[in-house]
Amino acid sequence: MSYFAHETAVIDEPCTIGKGTKIWHFSHIMSHCQLGENCNIGQNVVISPEVVLGNNVKVQNNVSIYTGVICEDDVFLGPSMVFTNVINPRSAVNRRGIYTKTIVRHGASIGANATIVCGHDIGEFAFIGAGAVITKEVKPYALVVGNPARQIGWMSEYGHRLEFVNGEAICPESKEYYRLEDGLVSKIRKRD
Repeated sequence: MSYFAHETAVIDEPCTIGKGTKIWHFSHIMSHCQLGENCNIGQNVVISPEVVLGNNVKVQNNVSIYTGVICEDDVFLGPSMVFTNVINPRSAVNRRGIYTKTIVRHGASIGANATIVCGHDIGEFAFIGAGAVITKEVKPYALVVGNPARQIGWMSEYGHRLEFVNGEAICPESKEYYRLEDGLVSKIRKRD
């Protein structure tokens, strides 16, 4: 076995689990899901059928990832954050199999206790603050907080708030430069 699973974890076959992935106490990996390499699945996590996690995805404790969710590489899912997969759930109406897709793009971070209403994609390197409720698409590099979530700034790939002057900003840790143009951020170069 090329991955680690704690003895209390439940893994339903068939599923794909990448090399170096760790699955901790009381977590349930359901059939037909795909976990990439070097993922860390915290305790009491449920990963539903057909969920796709890229490489190096970090899932903290008490997270349920429902069918319809795709997380690209290097995504961080904070403790007890929540995904939904049905827009209009009713106990008496069976909508099993009618799931709305949500994609969390490369490098995005979702804070503790945040809620992602299905059908609203999260852009690459976006930063969702703790407790935020996402009710619309989130731009790449955006910093969003609140209920409903609103954008209050921009974040670098290293997770630092970017302060733009004349359309450019620099990450204090990586020294990489970013450009803000037409309401979108892109990384442009690294300082010499």
